Amino acid sequence: MSDASGRRSLADWGLEPAVDYVERTQREDGLVLWYPDGPADPWDHVESAMALSVAGRDAAARRAYRWVADVQHDDGALWATYGDSEDGDGAHEGDEPRKETHRSCYVAVGVWHHYLCTDDRAFLETMWPTVRDALAFACAHQAPTGEIYWTVGPDGEVYEDALVAGCASIYKSLACGAAVADVIGHTEARDRWLEARADLGEAIRERPDRFDRTWESKSRYAMDWFYPVLCGVVTGDPARRRLEAGEDRFLETELGCRCVADEPWVTVAESCELVLSLAAVGRTERAREIYEWLFQWTDDEGVFWTGYQFEDGEFWPGERPTWTGAAAVLAADALSGLSSAADLFTDPQPE
Repeated sequence: MSDASGRRSLADWGLEPAVDYVERTQREDGLVLWYPDGPADPWDHVESAMALSVAGRDAAARRAYRWVADVQHDDGALWATYGDSEDGDGAHEGDEPRKETHRSCYVAVGVWHHYLCTDDRAFLETMWPTVRDALAFACAHQAPTGEIYWTVGPDGEVYEDALVAGCASIYKSLACGAAVADVIGHTEARDRWLEARADLGEAIRERPDRFDRTWESKSRYAMDWFYPVLCGVVTGDPARRRLEAGEDRFLETELGCRCVADEPWVTVAESCELVLSLAAVGRTERAREIYEWLFQWTDDEGVFWTGYQFEDGEFWPGERPTWTGAAAVLAADALSGLSSAADLFTDPQPE
């Protein structure tokens, strides 16, 4: 049931099981794993924390951000992945211990989002050093041509190539970090980050030659298609044209968005991010239509599977990631105004 304005609540959308699952999968130290006893990564951890904020689970959300502050390295970075050890100090077993710029600095988006949800200035002040250092790490790896390099190895060697989707995410992180700095009066940091953001945006829009230079192009991945819109790099008519140009390639009617253009697999998280992107360009009815398709990809408890392999007719992989449900919560927020942070992705800050 919706209210007189047509808005729907978290319960109306059937999303309470997804939030319960996120909170249930959170460790005592605050880290939200992908699934019970699974690995974790900082970007998806923050997305899960954002869902907790939308749902009013403020203590759990603050605990999640405290984890980021506790494990952040002196250079402002985080490991790309984490395992199931309670000390939280190392990369997930079997993974190369590297520091990815976009995963390390996404905490800025989460911190700003939590402030919008709660108006908790004390939280903003507490998390300021974490946000400051995370964005300093990213900006330290910005090329003269504007892109921000993808990762740093355990030996400190910088991998001098860049990802479109990763850089778009950093673009959003810089905007949110600048907003945090503005509220608490750190104008020098704000101006520095906005300048870095402007250079990064220009690189994404105007310098495609600066991306995917040393590996196969990632353009077959849906994230490269819509992330520049989702994160506010491309707006207005160019954004609408970008989304329209990719729909035939990535969107499967009544199923969702393919993760990869040439694979028969729709994923809930990418579909939800597409919903946010469509809402950002004013195509709200189309966004709502696609979002409604996704509830067929839940288990009996109402928790979302990763996605559906439509040639084999099976859920694949057989996992229920916390961040998938979190993406669904953020999409519902954008469509229904569940929180005071509902327009975080649909009303991008201009340069």
